[in-house]
Amino acid sequence: MTVCVAALLSVFTASVCVADVFMPADCSDVYKAGESVSGIYSIYPAGDIPLWVYCHMVSDGKDEDNGGWTVIQRRMDGRVNFYRPWNQYKRGFGATEGEYWLGLENMYQLTRNRKYMLRVDLEDFEGRKGFALYSSFSVGPESDGYKLHVSGFTDGGAGDSLSSHNDQKFSTFDKDQDTYGDNCAKEYLGAFWYKFCLNANPNGVYLWGEDETHFSIGVVWSSWKNSFTVSMKSISMKIKRVS
Repeated sequence: MTVCVAALLSVFTASVCVADVFMPADCSDVYKAGESVSGIYSIYPAGDIPLWVYCHMVSDGKDEDNGGWTVIQRRMDGRVNFYRPWNQYKRGFGATEGEYWLGLENMYQLTRNRKYMLRVDLEDFEGRKGFALYSSFSVGPESDGYKLHVSGFTDGGAGDSLSSHNDQKFSTFDKDQDTYGDNCAKEYLGAFWYKFCLNANPNGVYLWGEDETHFSIGVVWSSWKNSFTVSMKSISMKIKRVS
């Protein structure tokens, strides 16, 4: 079968025609097909339209870290501006080989009919690393505000800064869906599943390390050093299908 598809190069670009396309739903399928090198692959979470993503294929020997992770968010150097409006968070933005946001609609399509776990990897500017693992993760439809569903926390040294955001709708500076009296996205210069307002702000301003004059506007994971003033050097959110 020959299929003509629109390929995505940052998160979206040119057209190509390919024959006998392997159409994996996510990086778990890519891994099961024998790919073992971390990098950029095309997946098809919503049918025959490809989505280019970064697949984390490296295993450290732990069952929960076998390859096949689909990266849905990544910050690493501050090159991409994450203070963006709703329509960009809906469709996705950034460069797949660097900093990017996969897109709320893509996350919904990925998780609507399949069960996933979530892993959040963090590193600070002192080189300290940790992770948080959640046994269940999904994003609801746009009609319900792309509501977050996350549970089943296991600590890998990062602590739990996400469970308090469970069951919250996604908010941006131009679409306020949090439970706060004001707009959390505007106040903390990010976009996320804010509540009243946050324990995590992974899409905040990319700042250098700890600065007590900047409260919660950085790339914050508050259980890291039990602080709202430490901004991470890197953070990635990645999901893998649960068998």
